[in-house]
Amino acid sequence: MTPPRLVACLIYPDVMSLDVTGPMQVFASANVERARQGLEPLYRLQLLADGREPVATSCGIRLCPDQPWREHPLDIDTLLVPGGLGVERRCQDRALLAWLREAEPRVRRLGSVCSGALLLAEAGLLDGHAATTHWADVDSLRSGYPAVDVQGERLHTYDPDDARASHLFTSAGVTAGIDLALALVEADLGRTLALAVAQRLVMFLRRPGDQAQFSPLLAPTGHGRDRLAALLAWIPANLAEDLSIEALAERAHLTPRTLCRLFASELGMGPGRYVERVRLEAARSLLVGAQASVGTVARLTGFGHPENMRRTFRKHLSVSPQELAARFV
Repeated sequence: MTPPRLVACLIYPDVMSLDVTGPMQVFASANVERARQGLEPLYRLQLLADGREPVATSCGIRLCPDQPWREHPLDIDTLLVPGGLGVERRCQDRALLAWLREAEPRVRRLGSVCSGALLLAEAGLLDGHAATTHWADVDSLRSGYPAVDVQGERLHTYDPDDARASHLFTSAGVTAGIDLALALVEADLGRTLALAVAQRLVMFLRRPGDQAQFSPLLAPTGHGRDRLAALLAWIPANLAEDLSIEALAERAHLTPRTLCRLFASELGMGPGRYVERVRLEAARSLLVGAQASVGTVARLTGFGHPENMRRTFRKHLSVSPQELAARFV
């Protein structure tokens, strides 16, 4: 019998609990699905920490490590480095960084979840590699590590058909770590078993790694918020209306120039781009929920013709409306 492949995940004080438990549950569920088929488990799971005492995560839940990383023989198939509030302090741990550099050529796969990418970058392992992380940490990764090819819109950078990207890879926030783990399981055991795992966990199979991260469009928080609040509340309910800059400015009782200035200062984007993103998010939600056809969704959300919606989906999500609808069922 072939020994199970060891999947190890680093843990440390103030780690994000879901960055650890989400991906690890995917591997555990793959073992369960294999057991249902009368097969032996493929994965053995371990948590590695500084010592042997329970480690408090950022939500207060304590995780019990199996072994200190310093003592590990590095007979690891897949090593995962999660993120969390404690990652900044870990980036200052010279011994841990040296251990990660030692581990990288010895493990088959090394990946990060969320802000764990910052730890890999600090160790110098991401230089010359494509990398992503949680959208809130993209700027830190880009500015702090200029040798890294930061691709902040991606869910993960794992690619089983690329020798480099199948060995060293990164993923975005929490749920993207689960997407990454599903991609690893699919590479190991095939799509059918990965689909069974996704169904068992009531998940979508599967968002491709190059799909853009979804994030809500936030209301403004600066001094101009009162001047935009009513308009921003009106836009989502009137997506099929004329939402040109001139029409929006007239509704807000502002000049087009002032409107553009407020959008740029409060939301970091112009009115046109904001409307496009709101329409995109509304269309995505309708398609994911199978609430209407592509043509109807295009009309309801103000895209007009399905081709206009298709171009916007390709631009921001790297999939067509039809492809997205098919994946989220």
